[in-house]
Amino acid sequence: MEHKLTDIKEIGEFGLIKRIAASTKLRNIETIKGIGDDAAVIQCNGDRIVITTDMLIEGVHFDLTYMPLIHLGYKAVAVNLSDIFAMNAIPKQITVSIGLSSKFSVEHVDEIYKGISKACELYQVDLVGGDTVASPNGLVISITAIGTVSDDQITYRNGAKANDLICVTGDLGAAYLGLKLLAREKEVFEINPNEQPQLIGYEYLIERQLKPEPRQDIVVKLKELDILPTSMIDVSDGLSSELMHICQSSAKGCRIYDDKIPIHPQSVALSDEFMIEPIIPALNGGEDYELLFTVDQKHFEKVKSMENVSIIGHITNVEGQYEIVFQDGTVLPLSAQGWNAFTEE
Repeated sequence: MEHKLTDIKEIGEFGLIKRIAASTKLRNIETIKGIGDDAAVIQCNGDRIVITTDMLIEGVHFDLTYMPLIHLGYKAVAVNLSDIFAMNAIPKQITVSIGLSSKFSVEHVDEIYKGISKACELYQVDLVGGDTVASPNGLVISITAIGTVSDDQITYRNGAKANDLICVTGDLGAAYLGLKLLAREKEVFEINPNEQPQLIGYEYLIERQLKPEPRQDIVVKLKELDILPTSMIDVSDGLSSELMHICQSSAKGCRIYDDKIPIHPQSVALSDEFMIEPIIPALNGGEDYELLFTVDQKHFEKVKSMENVSIIGHITNVEGQYEIVFQDGTVLPLSAQGWNAFTEE
């Protein structure tokens, strides 16, 4: 009898990662953490080396109709560095592997690497190697980032404790709405190439999509304030999804409050245009690359005084119960509706 093959969409990206992790065995004592966090962790004397890899594929992660190559190079680095910061670490080196189809010229590659170099300069990271290959179709960029952190400062997803404060940096939903706006204007352009794109008033949202900035400033500030988060993750797949990762890894629940979730005024305005509630992209939109972290309640006053940090709720002891409380008192369960690499949408 023929064995039925399982479509990857049936288990999704995170199900696939769990499946791979379950069949993976760690063999070396230097490997402290394998699959299952923002980065792998390797022991090196008294410090920890953290390593992460991310791949961007044309037509899946970016559209060159509205993504300038210099911005693409910059963003490819930024999204990897965000994972390093999510381990409470400082990035030191990157490698870049790139697949190029015949439609790309030497000058196109120069533009990509201008963006890569700009990010390396800003975040004081060294480009130390990589690979360049031919691609049968489109552009692929894969970057590996390497960082360091002392053994007593590294932060994982699985350390959240009951009553810990849930904190998030910056604002949420802007990158998703920026992408939605760019996609709308692309559709208009394809119908009428003479039509000017309607982007005025939404510059912040466009920048959040095309040129995200990972939160090195927050990692530095936390150290200055002598705050060690109990858990941390970067918001690449949506707030709900990332918060559930922390709770599942920590065997805890959570309760957050809709009026505490930071949303930029431009996000509110564009949500109104698209006739959606601003809280929806804030909870489920991806690519914000903010940091979501938990801290002991004893740090409340310190965290409250931090710029670009919002306290949005707390961790509970009820494992598997993830809730959002609305201003009218309504309590609804959170669900992970953020970015999934293998969905049809």
